[in-house]
Amino acid sequence: MRVVMHNWMRPEPIEHTIKRLASLGYDGIQIMGEPRKYDTKEVRKLLKQHKLECWGSVTIMVKGRDLIHADPYFREMSQQYVMECIDMVNALGGNIITIVPSEVGKVVAMADPDTEWAWAVESLKRIADHARKKKVRIGLEPLNRFETNFLNRHDQALRLAADVGEDVGVCLDAFHINIEEADPFKAILNTGSKLVDFHVADNNRRAPGEGTYDWKKVISTLKKAGYDGALTVEFVVPFDRSPLRESAQDSASGTSASDAELKFIRDHGSDLMSDALYTRHCERTIKHLRANGA
Repeated sequence: MRVVMHNWMRPEPIEHTIKRLASLGYDGIQIMGEPRKYDTKEVRKLLKQHKLECWGSVTIMVKGRDLIHADPYFREMSQQYVMECIDMVNALGGNIITIVPSEVGKVVAMADPDTEWAWAVESLKRIADHARKKKVRIGLEPLNRFETNFLNRHDQALRLAADVGEDVGVCLDAFHINIEEADPFKAILNTGSKLVDFHVADNNRRAPGEGTYDWKKVISTLKKAGYDGALTVEFVVPFDRSPLRESAQDSASGTSASDAELKFIRDHGSDLMSDALYTRHCERTIKHLRANGA
């Protein structure tokens, strides 16, 4: 299987990210959904130079980006943002976009369930029409209950995808399904051909191999479900403030996070770390996944 990686967990010059991924044996990148941050011609050139692919992108749903916001202005603005991400994926030769429908961290509803669902369907229909024209497939990603109160399980995501139509699919995340699904492996099988993307982190959201997940079983279950897409690495390493922390954690050299990006990372329980420590987690991940059938 192809193994690619998100880059939102460590904002840094994209050329450095691409060089690291290539040197460690990754197949590509699922680029951070910040289309106004990247020169797509330059990124495509770098990917070609290092023989990597752009698998796709993921929406970064910071405050104000919300397809089910009570204010129609915010819904429209968020739709436009997602469509710009789709344009970026198309320009980079990518295949998919993972969409989180609501603001990450928002757990208080702005309307009754049926109204919010209708807003989501309306927003996503417009986005899906644009994605079809750009030949980019959508995967709706459920998150755990502590990050959203809207979409938490695979069956909910499947229902939303069906209501939107346009061959919209689902993205599952190993960390989130470990929290929310009665049986994470059954969730993978139930999603089946609708599975568009699969995010990998261990049960504790650290790098694969640093928790208790049976990765041979995860990968074999994905194959049984007929999934032939990429494994997208998305570990989020907690920042250790105890005396047990690795000294390399304390240096954040080489990063270029904006205030919004840094808040997003910290809201996920992590922080900026040294290039050396981050690279070690990336290396452990690819080695562990390859050793377990990827």
